[in-house]
This record gives sequence, C-alpha cells and structure tokens, in this order.
Amino acid sequence: MLSYILRRLLWMVPTLFGITVLLFCVLRLAPGDPALLQVGGGGEQAQPADGADIEAAITKFRRKYRLDEPLHVQYGAWLASLATLDFGQEFSRPSVAVRDELWERLQVTVPLSVVAVLLSYIIALPLGIWSAVRRGSTGDRLATLLVFLLYSLPTFWAGLMLILLFGKTGLGWLPILGLHDKDAAQLSGWAWWSDLGLHCILPVATLTYGGLAYLSRQMRVGMLETVRQDYIRTARAKGLPERAVVLRHALRNSLIPVVTVFASILPVLIGGSVLVETIFNIPGMGLYAFEGVLKRDYNVVMATTSVSAVLTLLGFLISDILYAVVDPRISHE
Repeated sequence: MLSYILRRLLWMVPTLFGITVLLFCVLRLAPGDPALLQVGGGGEQAQPADGADIEAAITKFRRKYRLDEPLHVQYGAWLASLATLDFGQEFSRPSVAVRDELWERLQVTVPLSVVAVLLSYIIALPLGIWSAVRRGSTGDRLATLLVFLLYSLPTFWAGLMLILLFGKTGLGWLPILGLHDKDAAQLSGWAWWSDLGLHCILPVATLTYGGLAYLSRQMRVGMLETVRQDYIRTARAKGLPERAVVLRHALRNSLIPVVTVFASILPVLIGGSVLVETIFNIPGMGLYAFEGVLKRDYNVVMATTSVSAVLTLLGFLISDILYAVVDPRISHE
C-alpha cells in the first residue's frame, strides 16, 4: 500500500503540471487587461487621469509582473515561484502576499467543506440504508422524491431561498452574512463560538444538501445490489436478525459506490464554495477566487485554482485508499 501511495503522489506531479499549464493559458486568453484595470480602475495602483501618466503606469505595471514577456517565460517564472510556495503579491494590493492571504482563507473554507462532507455522510448513509431496507414502501417513495428534489436545486437558488426564509426578510432566525456579527470581537468563550455556529448554519446547509441527496441514492443502490447476493440469503437462512444481516454483512460491501463518490464530492464542495461564500459573504478561498477573477488578478486565480486541483487529486487518492479499507479483496500492489 505504501508503495502505491508513493507512486500516486509522484504521478500527481505531472498531472498538476498539465492542469496548471491549461489554467495558465486559459487565464491569459480570457478577455480583460489586468494592467488597465488595476492602474485605471481605482485600485491602490490607480493613477491620475492623464493619458501619458496612465500609459507609463500601465507599462510599469506590466514590467513589474512580467506581463510583457512571452507566455512560456511567464509560466516558467510562475512555476519557479510555485516550487517555493510563493504565489507572488496581489495585483490590487501589492503589499499583500497571495500565499499569506490564501492560507487565511483556507482556514475558513476547509473546515466548512469538511463539516459539509461529514454531515452529508452522516445523514445520507442511514437514509440510504433505511430506504433500501424498505424498498417500495411509502417512506421509500417519499425519501426518493425528497432527495431528487434536493439534488435538482441549483446552489445559488437554494442559498438565496434560505436567506429569504431565515434572514431578516423572513423569519429572522439566523444571520446571513459573514462568519461573525460586527461586535463579535467583544465576545469570548461560548458566546463567540455560538455566534460562529449560527453564522455557519445556512452556508453549511447550502453546501451539504446536494451531496447528501446524491450520496443517499448511491447508498441505496449499493445496498439493494448487495442484499441480492447469495451470502446475504444464506445469512438470513441461518436465522440471523435482519439488523445483523444489514449492518454486519451487507453494509460493508455496499460502501464501495459511496467511497467512489467521495472522489467527486470533495472537488464539488470546493467548487461550490465559490458560490456559497459569495452569496453569504464568507471570507474563504471561494470568495477570494471570485474576487481574483473580477480583478483579473492572475496570481490570485492561479493560486486558488492550483490549491483546488491539489485538493481534488488528494480526494481521488483517499478514495482509492478507502477501497482497500472497505473491501480487503481489493489490492493496489
């Protein structure tokens, strides 16, 4: 297993290289001139509205960030900085290092995504098992209808509906913006954590519902396939209780489809964080990436997309490792 993990980690290097080359080229081909936007768009580097001064400032900006060099030279310089985990400075705030800002944002996005994944599995697995055991019943039909409705809802629409329902315009039960109230700095202990928890309810719910619906269907399908196997019929013929048959014999082999889904759930949550963090104004990596796109900040966009690519590749690796944990018959040697 260790040799397999090492091989996969080594293969991640050329894969990540190909991803970053594609991202770099697409980003440079996208419309919009970051030099013109930053120098004349009201950022920290904005210049007086004099034509000659603006032109000189644009030339200086492009030279500073090497935007006047050929693409392969630009990519080579960026790749060299990536090797030292130095993503450069923000275009709009030259005093801010992208690496430092991204680290702060990751400490927001990763916990939210992890909580969303855990909740998805904690709710989806029992729901899928229950639905499979009661196949064809009224409860199964209602559960199927519910999860398909949830899965069909667009993330941005669901987030906005939650805001309208639970925000001040609706029931007024929950805060809808940010991670804390403006006076949260004066709070301490339980009050601070309570404030954080209340602010996270709607974003986490928006991140969770789609994955939960998909996972529960995969769990149901896997369980239905497993309970048709001969060894399950044998276990029932021996007089084992249904609970033991389901939980001790059928469950483990039914988890393989759910483990497979894990490889796609993690990148979906990371991608969904762009919408969720923008809707709820959460200062995480998703909002940072969105702001970078709006500002045509190449350093920010490349940093956030590269980190997302690494997390996605790690998700696939973890999924493959879990195969062997769920089913010892699977070997990666």
